[in-house]
Amino acid sequence: MMIRPFRAEDTEQILEIYNYYVLNTTATFDLEVSKLKPLKNKLLSIQENFPVFVFEVDKEILGYAYASKFRERPAYNGTVESTVYVKHNVHGKQIGSQLYAQLIADLKKLQFHTILGVLTIPNEASIKLHEKFGFNQVADLKEVGFKFGQWQDVGFWQLKLK
Repeated sequence: MMIRPFRAEDTEQILEIYNYYVLNTTATFDLEVSKLKPLKNKLLSIQENFPVFVFEVDKEILGYAYASKFRERPAYNGTVESTVYVKHNVHGKQIGSQLYAQLIADLKKLQFHTILGVLTIPNEASIKLHEKFGFNQVADLKEVGFKFGQWQDVGFWQLKLK
């Protein structure tokens, strides 16, 4: 068991994890499954400026986490948005917590100021994960995404690192 930086060859397993959530949940607002090459390019591009980690057991990726740019304008450069996904059939094993702990530690070392978790709500497991690490809900946006024939709410959770 290890948490390590993302490598390009991890993309296929990450794609399987992510596409499950695309097809079966509102955790992501993507409406169509992702493809291998665009996802690999996206993660490699993110990794140029931000940490990207995988949780691996016996060469199987069970989860991944990364930080990414919150918004384009330079005044936002100290703020990142976090992403954590755990393979759907291994929840409850603290994989998300371990990934988040590593991500937060790296973001502190890199001297970022604020992390934002953007969650479709309700999502009790993700809310608990964020609040476990000291995130506080700072926004509740009503009916801002449309998926599975219903309007979805989004909440913003914020953690100040400094």
